This record gives sequence, C-alpha cells and structure tokens, in this order.
Amino acid sequence: MDKVTEYFKNEVLRKRLYLNIEMCRSVVGAPDKTEHQSDGRIRYWKALEELGGRYLRVVTLEDGETLHNAFLDRGYKP
Repeated sequence: MDKVTEYFKNEVLRKRLYLNIEMCRSVVGAPDKTEHQSDGRIRYWKALEELGGRYLRVVTLEDGETLHNAFLDRGYKP
C-alpha cells in the first residue's frame, strides 16, 4: 500500500477526482521544482500532460514519501 495520510485518502482523492496516486508519485519522483516548508513538509511541482500541461503541486510529510496533499496550482509560475 502506498504511504498516504488519512487526509490524502479521505479528502484529496475523494474530492479531486482528476487525481490519482500514480500522478502524485510521478511528481514526487521527478519534480520541476521542490521546496521545503517551515513545518518540514515538502512541496513538489510538475507540469503533467494528462492535466493539460497544468502544474500539479504535491505535498509530502517530512519523509518525502508520505503523500499528504495534491492540487492543481493555478498560481504557480515556472
């Protein structure tokens, strides 16, 4: 089983039907940009063809593996 938080499983995947775990893993595996948050979580961005070239932001816990949040980042500028 993939490492995900309860929030990711119960809120993100349930509400954002355009997302799946494979998309999120592809962003974490080969991001266009990475940024560490002050709380230790890590943000990753990547443009995905399956989302029309739009940028998906994925947030993991401090371990860099456990998926916590993901959404289209309409404000992201490369």
